[in-house]
Amino acid sequence: MRYTGRVLRVGDHIDTDAIIPAKFLVTSDPKLLGEQCMSGIREDWLTQKQPGDILVAGVNFGCGSSREHAPIAILGAGFQVVVAHSFARIFYRSSFNLGLVVLEVGDAVNGIEQGHQLDIDTDKGEIRNVTTGAVIKCPSLPPSLKAILDAGGLRGYVKAQLAGK
Repeated sequence: MRYTGRVLRVGDHIDTDAIIPAKFLVTSDPKLLGEQCMSGIREDWLTQKQPGDILVAGVNFGCGSSREHAPIAILGAGFQVVVAHSFARIFYRSSFNLGLVVLEVGDAVNGIEQGHQLDIDTDKGEIRNVTTGAVIKCPSLPPSLKAILDAGGLRGYVKAQLAGK
């Protein structure tokens, strides 16, 4: 899988209530949730988003409550991949289950700034910062997670398995 785009950056310890505040949890519609993505940080945060942008975060992204709405909101806002120093464990797994690619790169995230252009190849386990020329190695996705992502998430994967595909 390949992703290219401009970086939109957030900081450390962004919890699920900042990603999608509780008052918007009256739906699970990705489009509606996406319209409020990151409004817990700043209400107009999405006005800076452009098609193809890549979300980059600091330490412990997705901490807090284990709401599945957070990855849905990120997908609904048009992000296909999130790169971070680290993720809260339950957010990490929920993201894959819902079809959102998340890549943990540790301290290497510090070299990625707002507005940088990234080229991500998950098969190679490589993130190339087009702006600086730096290359970040990250683990390539294991076959089990890749299969879930290829099916659009765990629901699609299970349906395919039950159908014998």
